[in-house]
Amino acid sequence: MPDSTSALSNPETTTRSNSSGVKNIVLVHGGLVDGSSWAKVIPLLAAQGFHATAVQNSLTSLAADVAATTRAIARQDGPVLLVGHSWGGMVITEAGDNPQVAGLAYVSAYAPEAGQSLAEAAQQGPAAPGRQEMRPDAAGFVTITRQGMDYYLGHDLPAAERELLLATQQPLSGAATMQKVSAAAWQTRPSWYLITTEDRMISPELQRTMAEKIKATTRTLASGHLPMLSHPDAIAAFILEAARQVGQ
Repeated sequence: MPDSTSALSNPETTTRSNSSGVKNIVLVHGGLVDGSSWAKVIPLLAAQGFHATAVQNSLTSLAADVAATTRAIARQDGPVLLVGHSWGGMVITEAGDNPQVAGLAYVSAYAPEAGQSLAEAAQQGPAAPGRQEMRPDAAGFVTITRQGMDYYLGHDLPAAERELLLATQQPLSGAATMQKVSAAAWQTRPSWYLITTEDRMISPELQRTMAEKIKATTRTLASGHLPMLSHPDAIAAFILEAARQVGQ
């Protein structure tokens, strides 16, 4: 898959049917959110004739989330495009090493090498400012502060949506960020990567480094770290592009 970069500013999803590529899309969420973070995107994919499934990660360990994603893949009736956001990139990198997975799509996500943890992958680029607002509890599970939600994680979302995300955030195990992926599916699968250029949780520079490393077809979007909520049409268009191309 050749590397290419283009802006994805505000695309419209088309009415073209899914005449090629895969029809099954498995969506893997990141830390601090759950599968409902894809709620705005799923209807847009369904309207184009695709079957989308959102995984519910426990965020307790890498192995647990890979297992949950593997179960979701097994429930599909054919080839799968595996999509990961943020922490979900760690999950799809390992879970994607599955014969049913035809391609990988990373949305402002970590794309580690085999034998690498999130903590190690994050060291490949500058730290984003939002990391300073992450707080571990007594059990080592991390959440984000109100300031972190308002100014870093959800800064381009309406206040009511930020309030809801703050109240429902799903903590991520700090120990999970030290666990290493056992395989890197992007080495054997075509990959796409969406860089969010206004991201304050994973720096755009780090995202670009990872996208180049995996030789992904790359798109950019002027968005913060939760583009599936702030720009669902653009995220649907990105996923549709990958799904339609992966079988060609």
